[in-house]
Amino acid sequence: MLQNTKGIVLRAVKYGETSLICTIFTGYFGVQSYIIQGIRNSRSKGSRAGLFQPATLLDLVVYNKPQTNLQRIKEFQPAYIYNNLQEEIVKNSIALFSVELLLRLLPEQAPMPELFDFSFAYFEELDKLPVSEVANFPLYFIINCGRFLGYDIKGHFDTDTPHLNLHEGGFTHNPPALSPYVSEEDARAFEQVLQAADTTALKYIDMNAAMRYRLLDWHMEFLQQHTQHLGNIKSLAVLQAILH
Repeated sequence: MLQNTKGIVLRAVKYGETSLICTIFTGYFGVQSYIIQGIRNSRSKGSRAGLFQPATLLDLVVYNKPQTNLQRIKEFQPAYIYNNLQEEIVKNSIALFSVELLLRLLPEQAPMPELFDFSFAYFEELDKLPVSEVANFPLYFIINCGRFLGYDIKGHFDTDTPHLNLHEGGFTHNPPALSPYVSEEDARAFEQVLQAADTTALKYIDMNAAMRYRLLDWHMEFLQQHTQHLGNIKSLAVLQAILH
């Protein structure tokens, strides 16, 4: 069966002398693995293989055979051409962190159209906005990935529930009995990201780098309690080194 779908490249691994095996989050089929034969051939245009860098947004025509682990692509072209995301170090580090999250969190061959549409728009906005406005993108992305996957934060920050409690999975009246502890200032900032309607609201949330790191670590630990697939996100260390 042939199907038109958009896709977000998550990973590409060299296969043989000239081919690639790519993991792509598709809008129609969810995460799928595809073999693209001959794309690294010296006689082929180098830019074609370049379309399978992580976070690339594609328009695809794909073959789909149920119960087949490795699918094939009939046609592909850019769905959106990045202006600077793949060259600008801060944006690229955020994109690689976000792609690694999707790789770890998403099951294969499970359609998730709402999360796909959110992620596709997220990478477009990350590219379009100035670097000065993207520092809160990683926390926004991990929170919303959790939401779409059913790992939502309970309650809201207010005077009666000012404590962010990892073991309760949300805001509570009493402080957590066990670490990690989150300050009231951090919990208030976290609530603002939770309530952000879209990426344009993120630039108005006042957080310094240390707060972002603490809250990212908190939410990573929250997700690790719910899924065994997350593990350690290798790109997080790079992100923390360059994001201020």
